[in-house]
Amino acid sequence: MQLTGRVDDSLGCGGIRFDKGRHHKAKIGFVLLAMEQTIEEDMFKLAPDGVGVHFQRAPMANKVDVGTLAAMASGIGDAAALIVPEVQLDVICYGCTSGSVVIGEEKVFTELNRGAPGAKPTSIISGVMRALKAVNAKKITIATPYLDPVNEIERVYMQERGFDILNIQGLNIENDEDMVRITPDYIFEFAKQIDRADSDAIFISCSALRSIDIIQALEAETGKPVITSNQAMMWDCLRLAGVNNRSDEYGRLFRES
Repeated sequence: MQLTGRVDDSLGCGGIRFDKGRHHKAKIGFVLLAMEQTIEEDMFKLAPDGVGVHFQRAPMANKVDVGTLAAMASGIGDAAALIVPEVQLDVICYGCTSGSVVIGEEKVFTELNRGAPGAKPTSIISGVMRALKAVNAKKITIATPYLDPVNEIERVYMQERGFDILNIQGLNIENDEDMVRITPDYIFEFAKQIDRADSDAIFISCSALRSIDIIQALEAETGKPVITSNQAMMWDCLRLAGVNNRSDEYGRLFRES
């Protein structure tokens, strides 16, 4: 088809043809930490055709501890309001695992609804817990890059919601720039090392980690489901949006649930 740069007068302005656009299945918004470097690429990998992924960042110091995570709460709603303004999102998600448990889902959802009314609100930890239930996992081991105080908040948060945390260990890293440089093979070895024989699933916590790269190998090695922050986040957002695409590439969760 040759494009001349001119509109054929015979078409007329009233005859413009529209369709549902590239994102006809769903539009999903993500509020990220200011220094986030992993989520966007992962979401584009995980999103099926027809699903749009849109991002905005909320202010936060480049230090992942209880204080900095708690301080970003009010910025979540402000960031959500800037994601394709005046376009209705289907789902809006806060993309930080540790921030979700420090701030709490109720407060996160209030902020997301303030910025993106009408979209279904969720967070990474919400998606993780729904994903663990989907694979029938109650006894969990958790690998994180976090400081011990953040790990303890996450352990208590998940236990209060019915999960039996057999082991949670972190790498005591507080700088996001260091988290994004942890090699996938090291994540594999670390998660395997801290797992317990009687666990139902392994959860690798933190959206900064390149964990989706090793899901398949770790499931094959351990014979049990592997849930990671970004994998669970996209799976949860898709299901909330009514998109039920399955995939053989990112573990049992995407293959079977």
